[in-house]
Amino acid sequence: MTVTIARFVSLLFGGLFTGFLVTVLVIESTLRSADASVYTQVRHVELDRLDGLASATLIPALIAAAVLVASAARNRQRVRWPVLAFVLLLSVVATTLVFNVPINTDQLTWSVQSPPPDWASVRDRWQLAHAVRTVAALLAFGCLSAAFTARRTPEVKPGEARRGYSGGTT
Repeated sequence: MTVTIARFVSLLFGGLFTGFLVTVLVIESTLRSADASVYTQVRHVELDRLDGLASATLIPALIAAAVLVASAARNRQRVRWPVLAFVLLLSVVATTLVFNVPINTDQLTWSVQSPPPDWASVRDRWQLAHAVRTVAALLAFGCLSAAFTARRTPEVKPGEARRGYSGGTT
């Protein structure tokens, strides 16, 4: 039952998180042609509540993926998809903490009336890091989807034959 819930939670929150990142990527891409003041104002709006939404969707997805990995390992099942998803979600966290959060903190101090002279290079670094974590989240969601839809094979203990397998023991 725990694994079933973890599969559902990982897929639901992984999908919500990925959709959120894709949405931000679209918003950010539309800002490429905006001037410094407009970009700064939109970033201030984004930073007001979106970090909370990111945490509220990423953390449950990460925990559920960890539960899937632990359960599969404990039951000696294949862990490929959950492990890949978990590692990709960890890479999202690492990218966020190393690149995006420091820039977010800096951008909160920017004045809409007079953004810093290097605002475009800071924007570009943030958007590149965001694109990297969005791709990682998309791949993680794909892995979670594969784990969710993968054929469930019962655990086979040494010396037991797999049901429906006529070739002897596995």
